Amino acid sequence: MAELRPIVFGVAGGTASGKTTVADTILDAVGASQVAYLAHDAYYKDMGHLPFEERIRVNYDHPQSLETDLLVEHVQQLLAGNAVDIPIYDFTHYRRTNETKPIKASPIVLIEGILIFTHRRLRDLMDIKVYVDTDPDVRFIRRMVRDMDARGRSLDSIVKQYLETVRPMHLEFVEPSKRYADVIIPRGGLNKVALDMVVSRLMELLRWQQAVP
Repeated sequence: MAELRPIVFGVAGGTASGKTTVADTILDAVGASQVAYLAHDAYYKDMGHLPFEERIRVNYDHPQSLETDLLVEHVQQLLAGNAVDIPIYDFTHYRRTNETKPIKASPIVLIEGILIFTHRRLRDLMDIKVYVDTDPDVRFIRRMVRDMDARGRSLDSIVKQYLETVRPMHLEFVEPSKRYADVIIPRGGLNKVALDMVVSRLMELLRWQQAVP
């Protein structure tokens, strides 16, 4: 049997747009064992060398805050059939931990993140690019709830970050990257019809891949 190149599937969109819901839908449909899941969030640069007061002022919504070249390297390794160890990021303390997560080569490489379409080398590795499009007010509310509940942040800090970096960077980088998408899903993870179509296409490619001798 010839070894076929894994399918690289990219899911982008604004903060709290529903990207994780789309990714989870794909994982449930094809099975987690078939997917190497790489979240761009894991590749934030380590800011542990800075005092905490300076870490919280870093613009984490700018492409330069992420070590995307490492993500590209990991995708290339997975495409070559090699396992990788991805970073684990601590969002409460704004730094990488000393631990990593092993990811084995799989038939599907799923990349998810707000800025994955802004990097040409990463974009060029993708076979399918999906942009999850959700109204700004809905995204802000979701982000606020997530950051307060899961990341222990105050309402004032969430609003400040949103106005100073999240919204401006979305308008400068994330929204324009939508033009690179093959499919745009309005209403995010609530759009079951669009999700079903995307999953069906991915399943079709996977069946074709597994059927080729």
